[in-house]
Amino acid sequence: MYITVIFDVDGTIIDTEQAVLSSLQYLLKNDFGRNYDITELHFALGIPGTTSLAKLGIDNVQDACQKWNYYMKNYLSTVKVFTGMEKVLQNLADKHITTGIVTSKTNEELVNDFIPFGLMKYLSFVICADDTERHKPYPDPLLEFMKRSGADVETSIYIGDTEYDFQCARDAGLDFGLALWGTKTPALQAKHKFDKPEDILEIFRLIV
Repeated sequence: MYITVIFDVDGTIIDTEQAVLSSLQYLLKNDFGRNYDITELHFALGIPGTTSLAKLGIDNVQDACQKWNYYMKNYLSTVKVFTGMEKVLQNLADKHITTGIVTSKTNEELVNDFIPFGLMKYLSFVICADDTERHKPYPDPLLEFMKRSGADVETSIYIGDTEYDFQCARDAGLDFGLALWGTKTPALQAKHKFDKPEDILEIFRLIV
């Protein structure tokens, strides 16, 4: 029985794909003279911005990441909470299920991109990219969540949308739930696959 549900943020709770990729595309063209099609940048979803920039061969990733965050503000109007997700978080809270997030966003990015949606009241524990030296796909962020929350891996599930989320959960010893509404890899291995956010509640209707 799960008594702790941990969520990824981008592609799972909120839809940031257009904002993340469009601002990265603009950064690369405007600051580095590089032209990329959006589809060539999909790899950047689900990992820290500094990691994405390093993979692109950008030298000063910290400065570039700051510019990326600045440019992303021009696209924040495209960011939205996935339909049904707030209902899910509220229902889990009402059932006294411990909820939290493990995200590749930095704390600054969380403040800018996520907190304005007013969902933090449902989330008891938060682990951002700043909180561990190694990030997804390493298990460190989830292990840090376990440490801070006192949760047990046997009664916890991590829900995300990318291969990095799956690997992080697997190597931390948690079951993984795939958010099909946000994933680019629907065939990804998972203990549970959810077509829409409300499907998450079916687990608790059956076993809580």
